Amino acid sequence: MINASPQPERAAEATTGATTAPKKPIDDEPAQPRVTKAENTARAVDYIEQCLVYLCRHYDMSVTANYFRNLGDGNHETGPQFFAEMARKVGLACIAGDVKLETLNHTTLPVAAFLDDGKVVVIVSREGPHKLAVYDPDFGDAPVIMSVADLRGVFSGLGIAVRPYFRESQHVDHQLAKRGRHWFWSALAKNKPIYFQVIVAAALTNFLSLTVSLFTMVVYDRILPNEAIDSLIAMTVGVGFAICFDFTIKMLRAHFIDRAGIKADQEIGSEIFDHLLEMQMKDRRGSSGAFANTLREFETLREFFTSASLVALVDIPFIMLFLFVIYGIGGPLVLVPAIAVPTIIILGIGVQPLLARYAQSAFEEGQTKQGVLVETISGLETVKTSGAARLMRQRWKDSLKFQAGVGARSRRISHMVVNMTASAQQVSQIGIVVFGVFLIAAGETSMGALVGSVILVGRALAPLGQIAQTLTRLNQVRTSYRNLNGLMKQSTERQDGRHYLSRPRLAGRIEFQNVNFSYPGQNIAALRDVSFVIEPGEKIALLGRIGSGKSTILRLMLGLYEPDSGSILIDGTDIRQIDPADLRANISAVLQDAWLFSGTVKQNISVGAYRPNDEEILRASSLSGAHDFISRHPSGYDLMIQERGEGLSGGQRQSISLARGLVGAPPVLLMDEPTSMMDMQTEQLVVNRLREEAKDQTILVVTHRPSMLDLVDTVLVLDGGAVVARGPKSIVNKKMPTAGQQSDDVTGAQTPASSPMAAKPGNAAVQDDANHAGDGGITDAEPSDGRDDPAVSGNGAARAFRRISKLRAAQPQPVAKIVRHSAAGLDAAADSSVIAAKAVSGQATNQQAGGNDGDDAVSPSARAAVEAIEPQTVINRAEMGDEKENGNA
Repeated sequence: MINASPQPERAAEATTGATTAPKKPIDDEPAQPRVTKAENTARAVDYIEQCLVYLCRHYDMSVTANYFRNLGDGNHETGPQFFAEMARKVGLACIAGDVKLETLNHTTLPVAAFLDDGKVVVIVSREGPHKLAVYDPDFGDAPVIMSVADLRGVFSGLGIAVRPYFRESQHVDHQLAKRGRHWFWSALAKNKPIYFQVIVAAALTNFLSLTVSLFTMVVYDRILPNEAIDSLIAMTVGVGFAICFDFTIKMLRAHFIDRAGIKADQEIGSEIFDHLLEMQMKDRRGSSGAFANTLREFETLREFFTSASLVALVDIPFIMLFLFVIYGIGGPLVLVPAIAVPTIIILGIGVQPLLARYAQSAFEEGQTKQGVLVETISGLETVKTSGAARLMRQRWKDSLKFQAGVGARSRRISHMVVNMTASAQQVSQIGIVVFGVFLIAAGETSMGALVGSVILVGRALAPLGQIAQTLTRLNQVRTSYRNLNGLMKQSTERQDGRHYLSRPRLAGRIEFQNVNFSYPGQNIAALRDVSFVIEPGEKIALLGRIGSGKSTILRLMLGLYEPDSGSILIDGTDIRQIDPADLRANISAVLQDAWLFSGTVKQNISVGAYRPNDEEILRASSLSGAHDFISRHPSGYDLMIQERGEGLSGGQRQSISLARGLVGAPPVLLMDEPTSMMDMQTEQLVVNRLREEAKDQTILVVTHRPSMLDLVDTVLVLDGGAVVARGPKSIVNKKMPTAGQQSDDVTGAQTPASSPMAAKPGNAAVQDDANHAGDGGITDAEPSDGRDDPAVSGNGAARAFRRISKLRAAQPQPVAKIVRHSAAGLDAAADSSVIAAKAVSGQATNQQAGGNDGDDAVSPSARAAVEAIEPQTVINRAEMGDEKENGNA
């Protein structure tokens, strides 16, 4: 630890404390706990993250600590390379080297300094000849002043100067800074020295290849006529050395290409995957297979820059070298290859537009085929059980047929060009021999020059023999680059130009203000003018029929989508101004699809939390009920889970998914059908535990299960994307008032004119979500008829209940039989079920059967309250009561 105090005694302590070994514990002094390697690594990563956050603030870049935590890839490397990689991802350029503290000035600062004990600090500025301002994460957010001598005692000598890539204004976002680098060309540009070595190696190999033709010419023209055997031996040895050197150069060239490919592969692949994780959900269109096929185009790019096609492209410019040598030794013989070379090149270039069109068609058909394959593999169990094998097989065959047809046409053209190129090479060699005979007869050239020229012609035309395949691959590469570049141009969650606020910990107050939203490509609004407020610690249940917008509200709160209009505020701040990493660090979600990753149970539970300890994991799994079945397995929390949780039951997957959302006790917990696949006993156990342990958390739950309403205090009813009612759940459990009584619990809310409820005032059908919510009471925001008297809505609700009772009287007898148990003494049933039972069995009193006057005046708010109660809820509770009575008997 750096000592910021100017006192020499404390400075000395800081210096020696960083370098001396820990003292052995004495009898009167307790032994210090042993620090593990993992703890040291975590500590070093924390220092790096905090220093980078400070540097981002220094350059006015809106990056928070949670963002850096999401950038981590689990790599245990915590040195300068890790620091530079993390800095690069947020638009900071790094220059590492040995630093002399005495020479630092305002032009070189700030500098990240690495200390002897692995700690990282930031030297911010010079505060005099012998003092520096240093940011030390252990001393808060403000730099501290310390002497150069104190810092030198613990400084390792390694420093990294950090600068933004560019600054177009005083306020710059890291995404803007990253525009200074291109995801593809910047990665290749970093390998310019390596590609320069490849070009040098190619030049050497092409020069060395001249030795064979020159050797042959000399043998024919000089050695054979003079029988100079000694000269032949000497030349043979020399050529042998040249061939060995040529082999070595070619191996080095291949090594250079592989080395450049590996570096570019790692950087470009990481860049693409990082962009994929940061993409906005609105840009995620098409099937998963088609999307994966687009990402797979990176393989085409990588293979081209590491294959023989790149070598062939490098060798093409050296054709001019061979033509020049042929002209030097053969004179007019150069005319034959001079005609053949442009002919072959023009032929190869001429078919490229057609090949490019076929390459694009092959890519599109490949997307379709990949989509069918991924869809079939993902839903193989459903395909088997639903008899959909014939449909998927037909789709697969169709995609294979179309792609095979496109591929066959492309290959046909490529083969034609290849064969024509080979024929052109053969014609060139024959032509140069024939032409050479006439030149020899005329005395214009020699036999050795002719033989050497024939060899050189073959060497000159060799790169052109691969021009068809090379240009075809080049078209595929261009198509792949165009598709990937379009993907990389799509906007990310951290939008350019937006300066985010750092909110590391939120209280949990949520407010929707006139929110409207439609999914991309959809003409129907998913949410219409939605407004509500959830206070910190409040427990809310979202009820409504399918497609009413419940899950959409959760997605908007998580920042997966942005509203088309209106605002979503958390603790008074629009979520668009909060860093997405901070937002999701404070809001945990348990989505309807309990998706699990391949790995251990512990990894799946802790995947979303930042370094959770075992106590937090055990607490979360106990609350979710997962610990009950995990503890019984021999592998325990090391139990390996297959992709998507294959091998586990639906309830077990939901338990693990719920535990994942509970780790770390986030201020806000969003749950979408978290217990839909659990048995009743486990579900009730989870509800009871959450009710006791999550008192301070803001909870918003979407559910069809009545027992989940025991967890909440308030229900919010949606229909057609609009909020139609809100109120405490207790109103449903209370006996509804008669026509002459008042209700203080129900207040009116204006039902939108476009809502199905308003369109069908006499319809007794109920919303699917609210149907299962027998405990949910509803209160509306304002009277639909413009009156503020609560008695109006209360009387309306009573009349609505009587009207619904009459409609239920026409239902089949088994309903009355089940409800009769509830009427016999089940307190859990709603009062509406009692009225319905008496209406069916003929036991309803005249007062209950009457009351027709004013039925047409039932307010929409009261009708919404009634329609939020499903008859099936009464049936389920009656069955439970019947079983209980039988058990007691």
